[in-house]
Amino acid sequence: MAGMSRTAKKEAAQAYLFLGPALLIFLVLVLLPLLFSGYLAFTSWDFASGFKGIQWIGLKNFVKLRTDKNFNFALKNTFIYTLTSVPLTLLISLMFAYFLNGRVFFSKIMRTFVFIPYISNMVALALLFRCLFRSDGIINSILVNTFGMKEGLKWMSSNDLNKIPIILLSTWAAIGYSMIVYMAAMQGISESLYEAAAIDGASPRQIFWRITVPLISPTTFFLMIIRMIAVFKIFTSVKVMSGHVSSRGNISLIVKIYDDAFGNYKFGYASAEAWVLFIIIFAATLLQFWGKKRWVNE
Repeated sequence: MAGMSRTAKKEAAQAYLFLGPALLIFLVLVLLPLLFSGYLAFTSWDFASGFKGIQWIGLKNFVKLRTDKNFNFALKNTFIYTLTSVPLTLLISLMFAYFLNGRVFFSKIMRTFVFIPYISNMVALALLFRCLFRSDGIINSILVNTFGMKEGLKWMSSNDLNKIPIILLSTWAAIGYSMIVYMAAMQGISESLYEAAAIDGASPRQIFWRITVPLISPTTFFLMIIRMIAVFKIFTSVKVMSGHVSSRGNISLIVKIYDDAFGNYKFGYASAEAWVLFIIIFAATLLQFWGKKRWVNE
């Protein structure tokens, strides 16, 4: 602070004083655990022995991941969740935003109903979907009584079907937020562009695809990034809907990390899995930024 006036020094001290608690929280709850996790990824920790039980094993945890079938299943399922839920969320929320942004009867009430799942407790939503997709649940009742199926489907016990309720839940819960963001982007488009297109004889469909969609592409890019990261970290819906015992058919990578760390006390191995997940998310984000110039209108 050399060369600063007394008043400037006082203001700087006050600024650091206000920043102090936030920096302390970041240091204790974010930075130090992050660094410790990076260290644990190269160790084997006998948790019962305390810190003395930490042994350096180098890259053995990462080598083991290549042959861990449960890890490969979790990684595969996580990619399936991401590649299905993210496009579905963006597409459905875009449609809702387009129709509710116009002069629709009861549009404000409908927006509220669509947005409610986003602010609802995920545990409650997961329990609701678990009841809906039970063997004797409403979904199977509709399939049997309305569509004439001989018996209901085993949604939660079949490895071929148990991902579907989770994908539907993660999509439904995220539509509200994406819809609101899309609506804000649409309302920022100048009406003169629509008027000029209408005068030139453009149909509503042409206006939507050639004016609205390109102009809100930065919003689409933003939503795609945050939804991709969110779905890669999917946990609550998988844990609750699988009855706290995840199968290979629906286990996600975050659930696998949680089970290894706090179920099997393999903190070193779980840390290695967590860093692999971080690298995947980071690489996927960079890849999307690399392809951004090809379709995002800036």
